[in-house]
Amino acid sequence: MSKKNKKFILPAIEVTDYAAEGKALARHEGKVIFIEGAVPGDVADIFITKNKKDWAEGRVNKMVSLSAERVDPFCQHFGVCGGCKWQMLPYPKQLQYKQQEAEQNLRRIGRLTEVPILPIVGAGATREYRNKLEFTASNKRFLSKDEINTDGIVPQQNALGFHVPRIFDKTIDIFECHLMDEVNNRIRNTIRDFARANDIAFYDIREHTGWLRNIIVRYCSTGELMVNICINHEDEANRVAMLDHLLKEVPGITTLLYTINPKWNDSIYDLTPITYYGKGYVTEMLEEFRFIISPKSFFQTNTKQAEQLYRITRDFAGLTGNEVLYDLYCGTGSIGIFCSKGAKKVIGVELIEDAIEDAKKNAALNNIGHTHFFAGDVIKICDDAFFAEHGRPDIVITDPPRAGMHEKLVNKLLEIAAPKIVYVSCNTATQARDIALLSEKYQVEKVQPVDMFPHTHHIESVALLTLK
Repeated sequence: MSKKNKKFILPAIEVTDYAAEGKALARHEGKVIFIEGAVPGDVADIFITKNKKDWAEGRVNKMVSLSAERVDPFCQHFGVCGGCKWQMLPYPKQLQYKQQEAEQNLRRIGRLTEVPILPIVGAGATREYRNKLEFTASNKRFLSKDEINTDGIVPQQNALGFHVPRIFDKTIDIFECHLMDEVNNRIRNTIRDFARANDIAFYDIREHTGWLRNIIVRYCSTGELMVNICINHEDEANRVAMLDHLLKEVPGITTLLYTINPKWNDSIYDLTPITYYGKGYVTEMLEEFRFIISPKSFFQTNTKQAEQLYRITRDFAGLTGNEVLYDLYCGTGSIGIFCSKGAKKVIGVELIEDAIEDAKKNAALNNIGHTHFFAGDVIKICDDAFFAEHGRPDIVITDPPRAGMHEKLVNKLLEIAAPKIVYVSCNTATQARDIALLSEKYQVEKVQPVDMFPHTHHIESVALLTLK
């Protein structure tokens, strides 16, 4: 493969393994090729998109023969929608490759050569497992190759569904999504049909025009159902007509909100959702604990697996009832509250003030009086005066975002030197990086990967660290 930095096709390449981040792996003339759209056992013509000295990247241009490991995808949108890329792999194989990636990251980056990495905990339900979905309205529907190549007029450009991977201004028109209970399809399809029938303008992300922008659906294990419809500007006549129509067609909705978003981006953290019907929030359960989820709250999107993840976290913490537990990146307090029965005191710290307010409400909802939640940066909050008032931590639970912990927080944890850290992660690569930094004072006892998102390449992981 001598061509440098040029796009070309390699014929009949055998895919031999899985690499990471959903990419398969092959070798050609001593060079490693990372491939999108293939699984081990496939033989395919590979379109090379990036060609370096020791490695290359590419995607399947044409299948020559399919792997015996493949199964038929269950979703009509597979291959276009980027949400469930591993539908063509049987679930045991998905778990095998996730375990492999977790072990490679933790051993190579985290240098955990002798540490037990336990077998991944799989999900009981591999479909309809999400409690939250967000759909985007767009006046630029993603067109299939057949539609693009047709000589006739392409009908209906408005779409309501998911963004096309790597194409920011086009949306796939989703009619059936298997990630949530069928109610998500009724909500989305009802709104799309109403908008089209009433000539309501779908949003144009390039021009910042149109009216209908997003739909956020939260469906809890309690049966409570929250829908938040985001619009570009106020239009009372259309808004009332659409919301009333939705309530009539989907009577299971317990809370219906709308959010006016005049910004160029879709985030709503700095906006105010307005309650149109219901109490303005939903309630979810983890074991016997109840949690209020408001429209802007973060909450684990797979309720059943969240219980598994939190049980593992609680078991790793080894609480006896005498410990001061610090819950960092505590969000709405879910982990700290879940572990509260075994702790003498729980201290939660989170940057987002709205989340801390929800955490306080959740503690009160569960009649837990020994939890204390603080909004701010843990690096600034956790000083000697804070410890003197609330006690130094016996155990720290940290659950950072995918980027992992900031190096300043790693240094703060080294300074605090709590006897035990339980590190909950949604990215084994950044978890491994942080563990390597913490190895100055800590040793890892064990790691437990958890699959929260079947049919995707994402992996959760819980690591137990003890002070040397």
